[in-house]
Amino acid sequence: MPIKNTAIRIAVIGVGYLGRHHARILSELPDVNLVSVVDVNKERAKIVAAETNSRAETDSERLLGDIDAVILAVPTKAHRSVSLPFLRQGIPVLVEKPIATSVKEADEMISEAANNRTILAVGHTERYNPAVVVALPLIDEPKFIEVHRLSTFQPRSLDIDVVFDLMIHDLDVLLSTVKSQPVSIEAVGVSVLSERIDIANARIRFNNGCIANLTASRISREQIRKLRFFQKSAYISVDCAAQQVEAWSVTQRPQVKTEIKGGQLKVPKGEPLKQELLDFISAVRTGRCPGVDGKDGRRSLALAQKVAEAIKDVR
Repeated sequence: MPIKNTAIRIAVIGVGYLGRHHARILSELPDVNLVSVVDVNKERAKIVAAETNSRAETDSERLLGDIDAVILAVPTKAHRSVSLPFLRQGIPVLVEKPIATSVKEADEMISEAANNRTILAVGHTERYNPAVVVALPLIDEPKFIEVHRLSTFQPRSLDIDVVFDLMIHDLDVLLSTVKSQPVSIEAVGVSVLSERIDIANARIRFNNGCIANLTASRISREQIRKLRFFQKSAYISVDCAAQQVEAWSVTQRPQVKTEIKGGQLKVPKGEPLKQELLDFISAVRTGRCPGVDGKDGRRSLALAQKVAEAIKDVR
């Protein structure tokens, strides 16, 4: 139900690395009341609560009846169990990516949201990156897409493979730009510093002939987050880390010399996570669909699982 003329009461469940950033941003937003932060680590909850002038809790279900919306930044394996009590009460939920550990769990979450006429948003933050926002309208039937997402090793999110930790961001962008179904996947992955896959490459062919080549690594010595789109008479390059976009196009006219025009586009700088939260708050306030909803999250998870299965087939 839309909320008007009052501050939205919200809570963050899970205040590790990413949840702490959610809490920080929410505590600074106008017309938002960060009621509580929740974490199984009581001391961590107290520290973040003190930083954000909110209440510390260790039991998420104590929030029921006290909030208008909730952010879930708990481990992926807990997404379903933690989200369902809120969705059943009609409380809007923004859950970090991936939406769940399986499509079956995602379907249950989506169904509960629909049955109770509430919002289920998924934290595919890259869709809110200002560079991606500027680039998306320029992308029209790409024929080849090349993606590199390389990060330095961090001792977090090691409960999931790099496909679900990092590559899934790009799979979400990919599915929002290629209006066709994947028909084949070749992939390889290697465990290097953890028991899970730390570096992976996937080559995805779509029914319309588009091919996407994606590499994701969490063991790089440098940070790289780049997407390149090649389409008829045009090339678009997106640097998500630097928030920069270059676009080039070829103009061909009879009896006129072929011209190549383009260059760097103007991109308004901004924090993607803040833009994601602003979109979620707006959706909660108005009742509209969020920019990335449960069905989007399910679609990205399903493709990520196919990539993971392709990796298993070659190991």
